[in-house]
Amino acid sequence: MPQSNPASVIRFLHTIENLKRTKRTGWLDNGINQPESISDHMHRMGIMAMLVNDPSLNRDRCIKMAIVHDLAEAVVGDITPHAGVSKEEKYNLEKAAMESFKETLGNTPEVTEIADLWYEYEEAKTQEALFVKDLDKFEMVVQALEYEKSDQKRLQGFFDSTMGKFQHPAVKAWAEELYKERIEVLKQMEN
Repeated sequence: MPQSNPASVIRFLHTIENLKRTKRTGWLDNGINQPESISDHMHRMGIMAMLVNDPSLNRDRCIKMAIVHDLAEAVVGDITPHAGVSKEEKYNLEKAAMESFKETLGNTPEVTEIADLWYEYEEAKTQEALFVKDLDKFEMVVQALEYEKSDQKRLQGFFDSTMGKFQHPAVKAWAEELYKERIEVLKQMEN
């Protein structure tokens, strides 16, 4: 079975290290102190995927998808909807990054799996991809609430952008609980 060249693996690991260093743009744009990195976001999504017991989903596939869904951002950065980059251009930039990973690592079955998971997430046609899309949005609002608490700053736009968009029953239930907690947090902020 073909293996990636060790030097290529090291080069790839150095590239994806950018995910650990790159702070998420939405938090930077809102003046958050010590904002999370892209890696931080993907890690918690992976943990979230582990928490759902849904026999209709391939749980392992969801966990893997969560930890690779933003991998291309190691090359292109965290491009938000407010960056002035079209969805098509963002997709093309990220696709080129994923293809460069495959080329660097020699198109092994392992890197092909990573790329296939990324494409599946982007296409949002499978139950697993739709579930991970829910986790992506939900992780963002969990983080928004945590920043509202720590930075004493209202981040309503993050909640508005996700309101009514959760599809998976477990994520919907988590969101309802989070919204209840937020009401209490906002009351405390007003006092």
